[in-house]
Amino acid sequence: MIAVESEELLEIIKDLRSQLSALTARVERFEKVSPEKGAEIISAPAAPAPPADSEPVEISEEELLAISAAIAAFMGVRAHIKQIRLISSNMWAQEGRATIQASHRLHA
Repeated sequence: MIAVESEELLEIIKDLRSQLSALTARVERFEKVSPEKGAEIISAPAAPAPPADSEPVEISEEELLAISAAIAAFMGVRAHIKQIRLISSNMWAQEGRATIQASHRLHA
């Protein structure tokens, strides 16, 4: 067990409270209740515009239903989808690599 002095423990608690306060403020900024519908509105940063030479990608009905179900499961209410845009990003690939690398057992 790690021995922690009371002053260190108080400083750790103070830091945790500060982080919790900042996190709470961020969550409140992203979750706002719509007074007329009672549904949550989640604001996201504006996505970059697609290149002018790219043509629109068609989304199949099955994909649209899956997206709609995922949004409903996340928000807890059925949402009206106004627009879906495909944004090319390698974040999923990076996250997958990070998960796989983190799962490897390292021997010291």
